Amino acid sequence: MTQSLNRRQFTAGVALAPLAAGGLLAGCNRMPDTVRIGVAQPLSGPIAALGQDLLNGVMLAVKELNAANFSVDGKRVVLEVMTVDDRSDPEVGKQVAQQLVDGGICAVIGHLNSGVSIPAAPIYAAHGIAQIAISTNPKYTELGFPTTLRMVANDNLQAAAIASFSADQLGGKRYATLDDGTPYGKDLAEGTNKRLEAAKKSVVLRQSFDDKTVAFTDLAAKLKAENVDVIISALNDFQVLALLEELKKINYTTVRLLGSDTAKTTDLQKGAGIIDGIYATSPILEAKEFTAGPQFLEKYGAAFGKPPAYGGHYTYDSMYVLSQALQMAKSAKPEDITAALHKINGYAPVTGTMKWDEKGEQRYAAVGVYELRRGNWELRMRSDRW
Repeated sequence: MTQSLNRRQFTAGVALAPLAAGGLLAGCNRMPDTVRIGVAQPLSGPIAALGQDLLNGVMLAVKELNAANFSVDGKRVVLEVMTVDDRSDPEVGKQVAQQLVDGGICAVIGHLNSGVSIPAAPIYAAHGIAQIAISTNPKYTELGFPTTLRMVANDNLQAAAIASFSADQLGGKRYATLDDGTPYGKDLAEGTNKRLEAAKKSVVLRQSFDDKTVAFTDLAAKLKAENVDVIISALNDFQVLALLEELKKINYTTVRLLGSDTAKTTDLQKGAGIIDGIYATSPILEAKEFTAGPQFLEKYGAAFGKPPAYGGHYTYDSMYVLSQALQMAKSAKPEDITAALHKINGYAPVTGTMKWDEKGEQRYAAVGVYELRRGNWELRMRSDRW
């Protein structure tokens, strides 16, 4: 870890009480005056906007809870946020996970990338610290730790949604599947491939990159040479935009692209109209799809001057459910909080409820399919049984 990363431990705007002798936080072994929550997200690099959005959701919830005089068993408790930048890097993720543990957190909301959540999970698990992640790779909850909890549907359901929608609704004859080389992207693409093959669809091009590649001249040429009419993408939004520009250059735009949740962002809206159709699946349903969504969007916009970029409403809800687990446990011990989270059917202000099964998967989770139309993502269909 670099020195600059060491310095960037805390988020501006949250006053941090000093760790006085005797310890306000003292490893969270009793109910202190202040309880520290960790947030670990990518706050620099190509997907920093998504990580910042997830952090914003937590910060908004903490601000509201503290303003409402949050208490546990009649005792006023101040919630504090300790945030670290995992840089979307597995090794950095492990370093900052240890940094959060050493900082006395009682639970963590993180990480975004499956490739970071999975290697960081044993570090949190060794200390009984609940890890609430938006990562979607099924391997995360298959680690066997009671501490691994997921906010949304996993990629088994997302792969089924991609294959089902593309086969039934897009009617393609020649498919290409692309991924970003991460555990998230590769496993999602492979899962989709298996389902497309089972549906008797022809996958004529299968290619894996890394999660930073934007040089797609050769790929565009291959797509044209193979006469691909449906592109299945588990690439990041900035990578999809780079590919669209290359397709435009060679005038191969009579193609449709179905991306995954890392493509369904506000940035990808810049690609509207370049090819015949842009779609995306996502287990991160938009805030506006929920009854309480408009109120959340208004508060979020007032606080941060822009709409959510990704899943800020899920981290907002996760923080509220975590606060209820603290109240249920009547304790700040990490293992007590983890046990409470497994029992809770928590009220989530935006999405309605969060409840985990024995593996840490959401019981009430769905995947939506969206189409980019008139510069906006519009819901086409949504299901919890693809």
